[in-house]
Amino acid sequence: MSKLPDFLIAHLGINGNDQTGSGATSPGAEWRDDEGDQQSRYRPRTYPYHQYLPYEVEDEAERQSHLDVIVRNLYIAIGARDFSPGAVRWSRELRSWLALKFDPPRKTRAKLVKLYYELAMAPGLDPAVSERFASMFMTLTKRKHYLRPGKDLSLDWKPLFKELKVFVLPQESGYVHTTTVKRNPRTLTRMCSFAQFYFNPEGLTEMFDEFLPYFTTSNIEGAFVVVGLLNLLMPTSPPPPEYPKLQPGHYLPTLFGLWSLVNRSRSFDVSFLDLFSRLSRDMLPAKHIPFKQYGIFTEEQSALIFTAVLRLLEIPVGQSGPPYSNVDHSSGLAMALDRDPRKSPVAYHIARWVVMSLSPICLNEKDSVLSNLEGLIQAVETFFHPSNSGLWTKTLSQLVYYLADFFVMRWNRERSGEMEIPPERKLTPELKDRFVLCLREVTFMGIYAKSSAAMNLSLSALQSLAYLEPKLILPGALQRIYPAMQGLVEVHRTTSSLRSLQVLARTLVTTRGFRCHVTTLLGLALPGIDANDLDKTLHTLSFIQALTYCIPLCDLTQEHDGSGLGSRIALEWVGAEVERLEREGADVHIDYDSELSDEYEESILRSSTSGFSEFIISFLGRIFILLENLPDSNRVRSGSPEEHVMNTLPAALTPMFAGLSPELYDIALQKVVDFVGNHVIHQARDAMAFICNALAKVNPEKALKCLVPVLIRNIRTEIDVNDAASTRNTGNDVLPRDRGLVWNISILSMTIVHVGATILKYQDDLFDIATYMQQKCKGIPTVHVSNFIHHLLLDLTVTYTSDFHVTQARADGIDSGIESWGKLEDPKEIVIHWHVPSQAEIEFAVKLFCAQAEGAVQALTSLTGDGSGIKRDGIGKEWSDEVCRNLVLLRLALSGAAVLFDPQYIPGGTLAEQECVKDDDDEIDMKDGSDNGDDNGEITDDEPKTTHRYPAGYAFQNSQDPLYIAIHELRDRIGNTLHQVHKFLTSKQEDDVACFNALYTTYRAWFIDMGIERSAHIVDRVTRLFAADTQSFKVSGLRKCYPRPLLLRRSNLYHLQRLRHNCGPRPQSNLDKQLLLDLAESCVSLYTDIRRHAQSAGESATKVIIGARPLVIPPLLKAFEESLKTNDYKRMKGAMYTLLYGSLAKTAGRNWRFAPSLIRCFIAASTADKPSVQKLASGAVYHVMDYGREVEKMVILNDSLVRSIAPDEDLLGLIAEKRERLQRKRDIVERKKANLAVELVELAKNSHWKTAARTITIIVNLGLRFATIAPQSLLELATVGTIDTHPGLRGLYSSALIALFCLIELRATCLHDIKNFLLEDLHLPQKIFIPTKRDDPAWTKEFLSAFAQPEAEYFVDHDYPGWLVWGKEFPAYKVDPREDTPYDQVENDARKAIGKNLDRKWFNVFFGYLKQEPRDGATDRFRGASSMLLQFAFNLMREGVASVTLEEIKEETTEILGDGSDKHQHRATAEILGGLVSSYGDSTLQNRNAMWEFVFPIVKKIFEDGLTPENSSYWTSFLHLILQGKDPRRSWPIVEWLTSFRLNMSSNAAFKESSKIQLLQQCIVEAGWHFQSEGPILDDFLQHLDHPYKGVREAMGGTLGMIYRNRHHVSYSSVQALMDAQAQASSVGCAPYQPTLEFTSTMEDVFKRLEKWRHERPPGQQSQSSYTSASKTVLLWLETTLSSHECTQLIPFFPKYFMPEMLHMMDIKEDPELMSLAYHVFRHLPNIPHPVNQDHDFISSLIRIGTTSSLWHQRLRVLINMQVIYFRRLFLISRDEQERLFTAVSNMLEDSQLEVRLGAAATLTGMIRCSPVRLREGILEELQTKFTDMLICNPLPRRAPAGTPTPDYTRITLVRHAAVLGLGALVQAFPYTSPPPRWLAEVLATLASRAAGDPGMVGKSVKSALGEFKKTRQDTWHVDVKAFTTEQLEDLEGVLWKSYFA
Repeated sequence: MSKLPDFLIAHLGINGNDQTGSGATSPGAEWRDDEGDQQSRYRPRTYPYHQYLPYEVEDEAERQSHLDVIVRNLYIAIGARDFSPGAVRWSRELRSWLALKFDPPRKTRAKLVKLYYELAMAPGLDPAVSERFASMFMTLTKRKHYLRPGKDLSLDWKPLFKELKVFVLPQESGYVHTTTVKRNPRTLTRMCSFAQFYFNPEGLTEMFDEFLPYFTTSNIEGAFVVVGLLNLLMPTSPPPPEYPKLQPGHYLPTLFGLWSLVNRSRSFDVSFLDLFSRLSRDMLPAKHIPFKQYGIFTEEQSALIFTAVLRLLEIPVGQSGPPYSNVDHSSGLAMALDRDPRKSPVAYHIARWVVMSLSPICLNEKDSVLSNLEGLIQAVETFFHPSNSGLWTKTLSQLVYYLADFFVMRWNRERSGEMEIPPERKLTPELKDRFVLCLREVTFMGIYAKSSAAMNLSLSALQSLAYLEPKLILPGALQRIYPAMQGLVEVHRTTSSLRSLQVLARTLVTTRGFRCHVTTLLGLALPGIDANDLDKTLHTLSFIQALTYCIPLCDLTQEHDGSGLGSRIALEWVGAEVERLEREGADVHIDYDSELSDEYEESILRSSTSGFSEFIISFLGRIFILLENLPDSNRVRSGSPEEHVMNTLPAALTPMFAGLSPELYDIALQKVVDFVGNHVIHQARDAMAFICNALAKVNPEKALKCLVPVLIRNIRTEIDVNDAASTRNTGNDVLPRDRGLVWNISILSMTIVHVGATILKYQDDLFDIATYMQQKCKGIPTVHVSNFIHHLLLDLTVTYTSDFHVTQARADGIDSGIESWGKLEDPKEIVIHWHVPSQAEIEFAVKLFCAQAEGAVQALTSLTGDGSGIKRDGIGKEWSDEVCRNLVLLRLALSGAAVLFDPQYIPGGTLAEQECVKDDDDEIDMKDGSDNGDDNGEITDDEPKTTHRYPAGYAFQNSQDPLYIAIHELRDRIGNTLHQVHKFLTSKQEDDVACFNALYTTYRAWFIDMGIERSAHIVDRVTRLFAADTQSFKVSGLRKCYPRPLLLRRSNLYHLQRLRHNCGPRPQSNLDKQLLLDLAESCVSLYTDIRRHAQSAGESATKVIIGARPLVIPPLLKAFEESLKTNDYKRMKGAMYTLLYGSLAKTAGRNWRFAPSLIRCFIAASTADKPSVQKLASGAVYHVMDYGREVEKMVILNDSLVRSIAPDEDLLGLIAEKRERLQRKRDIVERKKANLAVELVELAKNSHWKTAARTITIIVNLGLRFATIAPQSLLELATVGTIDTHPGLRGLYSSALIALFCLIELRATCLHDIKNFLLEDLHLPQKIFIPTKRDDPAWTKEFLSAFAQPEAEYFVDHDYPGWLVWGKEFPAYKVDPREDTPYDQVENDARKAIGKNLDRKWFNVFFGYLKQEPRDGATDRFRGASSMLLQFAFNLMREGVASVTLEEIKEETTEILGDGSDKHQHRATAEILGGLVSSYGDSTLQNRNAMWEFVFPIVKKIFEDGLTPENSSYWTSFLHLILQGKDPRRSWPIVEWLTSFRLNMSSNAAFKESSKIQLLQQCIVEAGWHFQSEGPILDDFLQHLDHPYKGVREAMGGTLGMIYRNRHHVSYSSVQALMDAQAQASSVGCAPYQPTLEFTSTMEDVFKRLEKWRHERPPGQQSQSSYTSASKTVLLWLETTLSSHECTQLIPFFPKYFMPEMLHMMDIKEDPELMSLAYHVFRHLPNIPHPVNQDHDFISSLIRIGTTSSLWHQRLRVLINMQVIYFRRLFLISRDEQERLFTAVSNMLEDSQLEVRLGAAATLTGMIRCSPVRLREGILEELQTKFTDMLICNPLPRRAPAGTPTPDYTRITLVRHAAVLGLGALVQAFPYTSPPPRWLAEVLATLASRAAGDPGMVGKSVKSALGEFKKTRQDTWHVDVKAFTTEQLEDLEGVLWKSYFA
């Protein structure tokens, strides 16, 4: 289909809301009151769909009354709580009403949007159904111009927030593990992007108050969640001017402040860019918001954003590490809030931010968004070059694409007035030119990219730029295209050029002067049609297609003056222009507007068209050669290049033939007719047929006159003379003898389709030849014969557009002149020529259909009768052939005449009786009146069953018409015949697969081709082709700017959509019923192939017949049951597949007449001894589990919203009755489910484990209910099963038991009321709210110090309260709660049932299993699930419900641990103790103490002596389990013991020490900023930094990092205080993480000691020393901090301490580990984001070390960081700093050490390369003069005779080397600039002439610089060579090109 990647198409899709919609004027001061406007939309439709149809359409009133019917039924369904099928069905109806391009009144739309918004999040609704409602909400708000925010619609953000909270802040919403199914968070985030637009900006303060308190980096998930929520929910529309608190200036500093709290995170960068870019888009139209050269942002803010952009592009710099570390790995649940990066990649946000911040103010300011964008593009320019591709390529090309696209969109919308913007902010032509120039070079590089995605993006960007400013783009494009098309450069450039031409076609044609090149380019493209290179052929055809859609191919020389100047003028002019392009090189400037007068330009253009006739002749010639050389294609739709070419041919030729003038058309027609008559090319038959079709459609009169007689004559000749098709075929290939016949038939079939009524002239010939062929032919050609009849019928009966002309004038018969070049017709002004079937055509069609179908029916009747003349002996296949042939003929005839069949006609005249079922003494209607899988509609009599029909041009006016009666009766006879054939085949020929297949495909056509040819997927195909063709004409911000032929096709497509809308499901007649049962019978046939065809036909048929599904399920179920008795696997597979894998699955499971037996069969089939059956069974498990889910008990809705759509009639009685009926039905179904659950429990108890395993998975859904919890027997089964001997079953039973426990707890916390559960209103008895004393400045300190005391007044389990801001109150938990959670009777019974089985023996067995080795394949780790199950079990024990005591458990536990020698004992003990601690955690103080008295001694003993490398991970997990998200004081004994740990320097058990530190570290991590006892630990660690053992040092380093990370918290007294403080600090907030005095002194002390130890260590010492040990500890600590979010707290120590010390560490050769570690940490430094203006010291220190250090290693190593910090801070670094860095590096070129000189040269290259041009130019000039002078002033002295060189000589060599390296660096900084700038040629010449002959390093460096230059220029040398003068070239040649003889 489309050649463009998905995310380009995504504009049209969901996320396009950003682009397509941003035109709506956002709210603000200028809300207009448009009551006078039409009531449905703010922007009238561009395309008048309804008035172009060739038949009378309904009036607006009828459409609206249908809408009222839909809304009325929707209201009834929702009122009666009938969501699925009821409300879902009417929503679908509403969706198809909207799809017909009807518009609801604005008020109605707003009501519906609100209603669906509510429904999508209604508590208690089945998630699958709420998905439907959510998607309906998104459809209704898809475009922003439907409704204005505030005026028409405001939505409340709280319901969405509440839903999202469940996912991202689960600790807030009570239970984490509920048994209910949750919604999909992806749907919620998508709803946010639509709803956000309608949130009221006045809700901002409320949002900040709600979200910001959750922000914490101590448990960093909180920070990610808050930013994710802000990005999804924050309204960005302009606030009213009278609220200062809501203006962006007030809250932006806070947002920047939050951003700076989490460094080194990519996800933070992306979220903030997304948010800021949306902000700048929505604030653009608001007059009252200040807007300067940085848009609504300040200079500092903009610099920070650009710095983030540089990071996001992930460009590799020198040897530095990546700018991001693994901070994002801890985002945890916040992952659910991310936008889909495929739909809106980060480049999209960047581009939107830049383009929406541009305004003419940028032009006059030295620094602005525009100049920064230019700087950014120039800095990364070399990364666009095709030779320099990598991970960054895609992002960069996306960036350029989106930049251009957004700019075009904004430009167009401002011009059309759709975006109402204050005039001083509107884009101006000067701004546009600068923007285009900024992106021009990189786009030209990008179109040659190696990756196809990048190439596509760059081409689209090229198209946008050319659209904006053709004069700036086209000359450069032509300059590249001409040499490529003339074959002067590499092949891949030719492909790129062809593709560029395709995207530039329209711009070329419409631009004065440039359009004169078009015909020359067409000629040059011809050789691209080449059978040896199909890709190139494809692009050539696409170019020709794009061009012929814009220009008619007429020779304009004749019409003007008749002087027939011919092509001379044009040839001379184009020749001169091409030469000029070549001559002027890169700075070519062409302005045809001033160079050519109108007359002259027109005469060139006319003269250029005289070559069209030659073009046509040679073009067709090449196409024919291509067709002759096509390979054989045996497979259909293989996706091969040949196939693509075949598909592109008709698309390209149709507009071309349509644009030919009559003389040229005759030439083309003659060529084609000759070719068809004289050749037979079998493999090109379809392609040739398409070409003839394209010709015939354009001018049926001429084409048919030439083609039809020839083809008919040839067919007769083939049959009569050559005996073609006289025998049957074996195999699938056409016999050589028949190929001529097939060639002619295929071409004839395609020539007569879509050509309209012209065909009637030949009706007799065509009728005769059809009959003749049917009589004579056998074998494969017969399919083609039937196809011919199919096409003939289509041509006669279908309504379609028969007009393909490029201009309206041409269609009206006037010849087109020069003004038709590139003319765009106004979509409202076109006139369409339609083909509407006339009476004569209908008569001919009916005659043909009856003749052919009648014959087939008779033939089939006689073949399946008794006296058929043909043997059926199974040897000769004659009989099968005949049957198949007639069936195929019937199928194609039915499809061809589909449009004549009336969907309202009832086959056979009688409707099938729907049976009613008596069920449980209650009369319920269990009919399934469904048309789609999700209905089992209790459709009452007042609802229409079929969709509302709209006029769509049906051929017959009344059903009394004899023709109408004739074809419908014949259709019934065909149906009956098919049934006869089915009966005959099943009884006599059940292995005749070929006949069955033909039969069922015919069944399918009989069912679905009624009213429209559905079997051909006609609407989808036409839509896809239309989308592919319009893709290249789309322009952002404009609508339907397509060429005329495509506008006409849109109408044709609309007509088809109406047709499809009318062919909804139809009532079931007796004949339908009979045929459906036939299909059901064959779905379980023994033969796989027959089954498959029957199943697919059945699937299609059940979709169009109402009530078909309940009809076919009973026979299928019966077959399933039978096959289980007889172990007939084949039929079993057929039944399972049909019932569980298609659309029947839903109906069967929802209808409890069928479900119980289906579930029983399914369980029985699970044990079948055949892998294929097993595979089917395991694939369907989830379906079957779903059947048991509880029916929606209760759905909570806002009734006033539902009432808002109520019609004004009294429907309450009706609704109440319906509701009552539904409730009765639901009760009965629930009863059946409960009974089945009890039955299955019995089955599971005493059956094979396979059966039991399947049963238990199903029971859990069937048996668990909120009201009753579960049947007694299930409770017992789960409890006893948990200690089953089969390990697989144990797992299933224990998860069932956990689910039961959870349900009991949940029910108790909801106070036993389902309503509380749905509203998530949970009552945790021990939860309390503590008011904060936030106005007391000492409050935070008081709050924190409490954590260091064991006695707490309350427990604070949550990490966030008070970290960033204090709220009014925060949640906490009682320390000594009373024992009882209030359980009611139901819960207590369930607990007793479980408890009575939990005796000592149960625990003994369960513990024993815990201790087993994990089975193979299972990983050996701590299993949280075991602890969770035990926690619930111990709860029962604690409350005395279980038959076991704590003492017994203690004994069992001690026994399990045993001597602790085996790791499995440890794992089991850790899991048991984990369960115990969790269970007693919420209990009374007394119980807790009793538990700790037992647990703590065991844990302490193990922690002291029992840890080994094998078991330590279990104990770490144990700590994680008991401490995670809990107050550390809950586990005080353990926490206290761990914090009392001190290093034991005399111990040599390194592992013991390190593992204790790791446990301590775990404890610190879990407690976060609540950990208050760090003082002594720090002192202890800092004293022993030089610990001798590696393991201990690593643990210490990490722990030190953790302790300091958790020291930081902000704790403002309120959100308002936070915002004020940030706003006062600066426009980017306060810089966080400032080191405290204490921390600073610690750091100073540590580094002083390091320095002291360094001096003590004798150089060269091999063994470990205090210096090396302590260094490693410190490095590990710094590594922890530097790669984390709080890295900026170390910045002040970089220059003075870190760098000098690390450079010393890297020099210790004796300890490679220390060297590599120091190097690793050293590379982190420049990646740390320094706050604005705080980099001076760091840079000074770099420069100082680089220029003064005595060790050359150190001088070399600082170079790495210089380049990185320069690049990372490109937008933040001041001019002075930049110049200091440049000076330092260029001075280092004169270093005495060779390595440093080379390093400095490389660094200099990199720095120049990434500098913006403004900066670059000054520095370049300075450096060039400096180095050239150095070379000239220091000539090489004559070398003294052999011996040591004199010091003077060495000095001069060194200076010369510095100069050579400096000049070389300048050359290498521009590796791809083509052609090279002037100065570069001079530099090269200087190098070559002055220093190439130097001996040693100097000469070598010159040669390598020149060689490198030549190497990167291979591709472009033909251009680059022109930059040199002859003398310069001679200088170079002596060095670069060695003479062969030298």
